[in-house]
Amino acid sequence: MSVIVTDAGFGVDDWRGDVTPLAEVAANGPVEAVDIPSDGDPAGLACRLGDLQLIRVDFPSFADGRGFTIAAMLRRMGYQGRLRARGHVIADQYAMARRSGFDEVEISADLAARQPEDQWLARADHTAHDYGARLRG
Repeated sequence: MSVIVTDAGFGVDDWRGDVTPLAEVAANGPVEAVDIPSDGDPAGLACRLGDLQLIRVDFPSFADGRGFTIAAMLRRMGYQGRLRARGHVIADQYAMARRSGFDEVEISADLAARQPEDQWLARADHTAHDYGARLRG
């Protein structure tokens, strides 16, 4: 069971459609949602971004920050849909996830038990937890 983290706290996953792996997108015709691995290249989705309702970017380890780069690339390419980080993202990384373009984070129930909602909510104001904010403060 997964837990969805947003600026409002913990919630349940309300996505009910299929999610197609990035490697299978071309073979599947129209798709609504795509899974991008941490070593994936989202450039091939450029002509499909307007049709996608959800893009999930995998984080195989909390030390693997490539997903943040992928999120920023997708937003610069013009993707305006729902962008979700999935996997090993920890509460301390939530502000960075939001700043790089993610709308939400999907974590395991085990991680949610180890890092309760209040730890995630402490980072929900993603504009207050960066280097520039500390300099201004």
